[in-house]
This record gives sequence, C-alpha cells and structure tokens, in this order.
Amino acid sequence: MARRGVTGGPGTGLVDELAAVLRERIYSGRYPSGARLPQENLAAELGVSRTPLREALRVLEQEGLVRVTPGQGARVVSGDVATLLAAYELRAVVDGLAARLAARARPALARCRDLRRILASQRAALDPWSPRAYTGANVDFHEQILHLSGNEFLVAEAPVLRMTAQVFAPVALVDPARAQRAIAEHEAIATAIEAGHEDDAERLARAHIQATIDELRAEHDDAAPTPRDSTASGPAS
Repeated sequence: MARRGVTGGPGTGLVDELAAVLRERIYSGRYPSGARLPQENLAAELGVSRTPLREALRVLEQEGLVRVTPGQGARVVSGDVATLLAAYELRAVVDGLAARLAARARPALARCRDLRRILASQRAALDPWSPRAYTGANVDFHEQILHLSGNEFLVAEAPVLRMTAQVFAPVALVDPARAQRAIAEHEAIATAIEAGHEDDAERLARAHIQATIDELRAEHDDAAPTPRDSTASGPAS
C-alpha cells in the first residue's frame, strides 16, 4: 500500500519522518492543544503500521509535545497556565544564556542581517495585523539566537520555544500592543548581541521572557475566583 503523506523507508528513518509530520501538524495548529491523536486513525491516514507510529509518538512525548496515557492513548499537551509558566521559566534561562553566548561569539555581519530581516518581518506583521505571520517571525527570531550561540545543547531546546509560541498560543493570545512591545525588546537584544555586550544581551533576553511570565501570572490571578464575602447576598449553592 502506498503511504499517503509519508515516504520514508522502514526503521528509524520512518519513525523520524512520522515524528516530523506529526510535529509540524501540532505546530501549525492542525492538532491543537489537548487534541486526541488516535493511533488507528493516524496509521490509516498515513498508510503505516501502528508500530512506527507508536515510536514516533514516543519521540514527541520525549520532546514534551505529546502525552501518552495507558488506556487513554495520546494527546497533544494541554496549555494550562501552570504548564505554560513552567515552560517560560525554562525559556528565561535558555534565552538568556543563548543571547550571552551569541554576543560573545560576535556573529558575522551576514548573520546579524538575518536577525534584522526577521525583525523587519515582525514589524511588517503589525500593519495589517497578522498574528500567524508575527508568531512565525517571533519563533524565527528566538531560534536564530539559539543557533548564534553556537551551543548544540541550547539549540536542542528549540522544541520548548515552539511549544510556548505555537502549541500553547490559544492560552497566551498575542495582540498588536504586546507584539509592538516584544519587537522593541527584540531590537534591544539584537543590538546588544551585535555589539558583543554579553551582560546586556543576557539581561535583556531574560527580562523579555520575564515580562511574559509576569503578564501570565497577573492574568491568572485576575481570572481566579475571589472568596465569597460572608455578608454577600445570592444563592449559597
């Protein structure tokens, strides 16, 4: 039977290709946060047996994109506030160190231009406002800094970046005002990297992520129900 959407051969290559297909579908929102991933249906759609598909789901589980529960199957991770905050706390460390190492490396002019081109794409997404274009450029900006760091272990943390920016997007909806603030912060980070100012680059990158953490915490606190006053009227259900 010809495979539909997957063309790799048997073994590890097929598992990697299946993982790549499923990963991209999660990042694109085709499989949103919390969505079930029924193995029987996916295997039939992709034209593969359930064995390599099961292995591919395990790969995504190791990356934190999927949760597999015995007896319940696989689901895309749910983007509740607690999970999102935990991921962003890791991001603050990863992004800060990546910016420091990128500044230490003093990237070549061509690579700095790549960073500036990404910033230009972000600004272009503001008017007319395009959340999808902005989010894509946002991911590209942070991933570029991971690569500029020259540290392969930091580059390996890219799935956490994509998880916060793409998989959990419905939890932390971006709006133009937030995007404008983020772009200004990105420009300051890029300038510090270009100048080779390690301390400034790390401080600005950490502060950039911390601003999002603070906003999420504030929104969560505002949304939390307040204890009912003992004198308040209304049904005591």
